[in-house]
Amino acid sequence: MVKTIKEERLRWVLPIIRKEVKLVEVAKVFPYGKRTLERWAAAYKQCGESGLEPKSTARKTQENETPIRIKEHIIALRIDTKKCALKLHWHMEKEGLLVPPRTIGEILRREGLVRKYRIKRIKYKYIKASMKAGECVEIDVKYVPGIVAGQQYFQYTAIDRASRWRHLEIYDEQINHHSVLFLGEVIKRAPFRILSIKTDNHATFTNYYTGTNKRSDLLVKSLHMLDARCRELGIKHYLIDPGKPAQNGTVERSHREDQEKLYEQVMFTSGEDLRYHVRLWNMYYNDLEHCGLKGKTPNEFLANYQLINPPNVPA
Repeated sequence: MVKTIKEERLRWVLPIIRKEVKLVEVAKVFPYGKRTLERWAAAYKQCGESGLEPKSTARKTQENETPIRIKEHIIALRIDTKKCALKLHWHMEKEGLLVPPRTIGEILRREGLVRKYRIKRIKYKYIKASMKAGECVEIDVKYVPGIVAGQQYFQYTAIDRASRWRHLEIYDEQINHHSVLFLGEVIKRAPFRILSIKTDNHATFTNYYTGTNKRSDLLVKSLHMLDARCRELGIKHYLIDPGKPAQNGTVERSHREDQEKLYEQVMFTSGEDLRYHVRLWNMYYNDLEHCGLKGKTPNEFLANYQLINPPNVPA
């Protein structure tokens, strides 16, 4: 019983080579045709048994194959920027190189530069409501990984859901005063009018879920500092449901970018060094192409937006 393709071919060819039987006679019972049998016999005479090894019939080159220099450029960009195939397509388009996203994705896959998932992801179709810049700004706090110069730091993050424009600040404490101070910084720097903010239920953002701060009728005894400031500025403050961080998904996703592309790449020597790198990273982020903006950067999306919708004026 033959076990390989090569053994099967030898079984048909060797009797002809040894002149035990004529090729014409073998062709009468050969299942693949006389021409194939002749080709096998010629290959054996020319190269011996190695000539009967099965070879791929796929084309070795293609007419429109991506040049090697462009492939190397794509790989280098992926390693340096960690951008996905679609963002690399937009990035290279600005450089005058038109490479389809699927081609870039295939190059990254062959080089082993794509994320490997344990299970197949389920793709959902979401109906996205159109939003205007400033209509909803998500705010959250991220612990800066590790201890920097003997001090724990906290990253306050604000990101606009419509434009993906973002602002970051580093504080050495996570307290109510810093939440109000951060809101003032965001209002001062945002090139649009902020209509509402959305936060989680941490005590630095709300006291609604603080048990000692409620009356028997479940109403909050006193107003939180952040809520009071929002009321003064005419900004609505929304809270996500307890234990549902996905409802603040835009800012949570940006925190993953911070972790992978900043905190895992840079070592900080001091608080000032940390703040310096965070400012640089935030500037880069606001000039980064986003899939949700169809290839535009937040700054491109907000071009001339300030002239149409004047920003908030803090009291």
